[in-house]
Parts: sequence; C-alpha cells; structure tokens
Amino acid sequence: MSEKKIDLKKILSVSGHSSLFAFVGKTKNGIIAENINDKKRIAFGESSKVSALSDISVFTNTDELPLPVVIEKIKAKENAAAINIEVKKAAPEILKKYFEEILPDYDRSRLYVSHMKKILDWYNQLQINDMLDFEKDDTAESTNAEKTE
Repeated sequence: MSEKKIDLKKILSVSGHSSLFAFVGKTKNGIIAENINDKKRIAFGESSKVSALSDISVFTNTDELPLPVVIEKIKAKENAAAINIEVKKAAPEILKKYFEEILPDYDRSRLYVSHMKKILDWYNQLQINDMLDFEKDDTAESTNAEKTE
C-alpha cells in the first residue's frame, strides 16, 4: 500500500460517469479532473453535478454516516482487498446482505440497491488504484454533507 494519504475531498464522483475522478484544477467555468482509472483528463462545466467523496453520506436509522467511514468498514471487512462480488450484476439480495454485514443499521427505506452498487464500485476503484489509505477528516460529519443519490 502507498504511504501517501489520499484526500477524499479531491476524489470526485460526477453524475453520468461511473469512474471516479481526481481534482486537478479550476477553469474559468468549471474544473479539470483526471479519471483515476485511465488517467484521462476531462473538463467539467458548472452544470456538471460533481460531488467530493468526503461530502457524501449514507443514511442509517439514527444518523447519516460519512462515506469515508463506510469505506473504512468495507476495507476492514475485506482486509483491504477488492470486493469479491460482481457489483454491477449482483442480485439485490446479495448487496443488501453485504450492507447488513458492514452497516447493520443502514436505512432500508432510503439506501437503495443502486446506491449500494455505486458505493461498492467506488470502493473497488479506490482499492485497485491503491487509494484506500486516505486522510482522516473531522469535518466529514459536517451537517451539509451530501446524501448518497
């Protein structure tokens, strides 16, 4: 594993794209980001829906859990290895059972199977790119944390 800590404020999810992106810089009308898988750079305009992974939360029955905490739970369950589920083709029951193991109190009425697939896919992308060792951020539990779509 890499010694460099990853700042999840700079790892981005962009609506309409399955890959994660690393923030590179600002432009006059948006940002430039690099796909973490193929390293291609793309400019995203102001109309693009861009979310930093550090700002995303997962609904539980009692609270909202920051995505970095959820990723840590997956990392602990998998011993920092990739998830042994074909996420995109997995049956909903398999994904729900997996989430029950890592997050027993997840809100079953607000965390959809599509969210689970997205989170597990993001985890695998981070794992493949040796990006699971990220900076701990006390502000991850901020009140304006974005809900998982």
